[in-house]
Amino acid sequence: MIKETQKKEMLGAVRGYLEHRLMGEEHPELSEDPFYREKRGIFVTLHKKGQLRGCIGYIEGVRPLEKALFEMAESAAFRDPRFPPLAAGELKDIDIEISVLTPVEEIASYKDIVLGKHGIILRKGHRSAVFLPQVAPEQGWDIKTTLRHLCMKAGLPVNAYLDADTEFHVFSAEVFSESP
Repeated sequence: MIKETQKKEMLGAVRGYLEHRLMGEEHPELSEDPFYREKRGIFVTLHKKGQLRGCIGYIEGVRPLEKALFEMAESAAFRDPRFPPLAAGELKDIDIEISVLTPVEEIASYKDIVLGKHGIILRKGHRSAVFLPQVAPEQGWDIKTTLRHLCMKAGLPVNAYLDADTEFHVFSAEVFSESP
């Protein structure tokens, strides 16, 4: 469980990072809290006026949070290939959301997925796609619609989730944002 003070510090650090990055200055660091040295999966999501503006993350804990947080903020703001780089004038309209992930677990069937609780990784051959736990509820999707969208995101036929060689992994996330 992430403490409220840690959530506020992380959100403030990302906003401070983006402000400083847009001005070409050094960004502030996180406190010395041992929590930030943990290796956890993390995503930084940016919304502009309620619409997705960038979302990039690590599924697995490959870097300590103190490094991964700023790397993913940089990537979500300036390197998400779906969007142009964030401009200074946009920052005031940006809402920051952070998802800190639990370790990934393989499941036997898509029928074991609990929408709203599980983030989903779909893999088939060399193709894969991921949705964070909040995606399906935000879109109002049921399980089949969610899996069809995952297949499309992975570049697979929409019913590939039914194939015997399709693998499913799940994770949970603690999600928090600047918006109430």
